[in-house]
Amino acid sequence: MKSLKVMAALLVAAAMTSCSAVNPLAATSNTVGTKCGQASYPVFLSVLTFGGDASINKAAKEAGIKKISHVDVKTTSILGLYGTKTTYVYGE
Repeated sequence: MKSLKVMAALLVAAAMTSCSAVNPLAATSNTVGTKCGQASYPVFLSVLTFGGDASINKAAKEAGIKKISHVDVKTTSILGLYGTKTTYVYGE
């Protein structure tokens, strides 16, 4: 019974574990605009991807950005089992 409680506590702690980080990818000398485009794809087991397009081009087109000021990438992971990669493009 005690080991069952310990196992349940570990499972709850593991389920609440997640990580999210935003990192700069690129910057230009263009002024910071008001538009922001994003594109993302899912990641499984930290390495497997099944389609998806998180390119700078797709994110810029989605927001109608012609002049890119900077690009950020956000990586989210839940227990290393599932996550997303999202590219954020800022500009005018």
